[in-house]
Amino acid sequence: QVQLVESGGGVVLPGGSLTLSCVASEGTLDVAIVGWFRQAAGQERQFVAGIAWSGTSTMYANSAKDRFTVSIDNAMNTVYLQLNRVEPEDTAVYYCAAARGRSWGAAKRSTYYDYWGQGTQVSVSS
Repeated sequence: QVQLVESGGGVVLPGGSLTLSCVASEGTLDVAIVGWFRQAAGQERQFVAGIAWSGTSTMYANSAKDRFTVSIDNAMNTVYLQLNRVEPEDTAVYYCAAARGRSWGAAKRSTYYDYWGQGTQVSVSS
């Protein structure tokens, strides 16, 4: 059983930056892919970015490709999502999730993931 805990959310000005963290504990040997998702009020949860637990591969949603960076520190069992040049449309609860499967073709689907964190709120507002 993998436990995930996100942190780092908060209020940020448009154009600013924020780094989210996701600490994984217990059973990380089973983890193949860690994904970041977000869910705005009244909307479906959507994929933002993903990274292989090995750190060798990453994948981004089109909305995140030029502004967000996903990375991993295996020594700390921590996955990061750096948000740059944030926009009001980035306001959402951000979740990290862990999948045992290795299919990048499926990694954009929330149903592919086996474990979820509780989420951290990001609010972009002036």
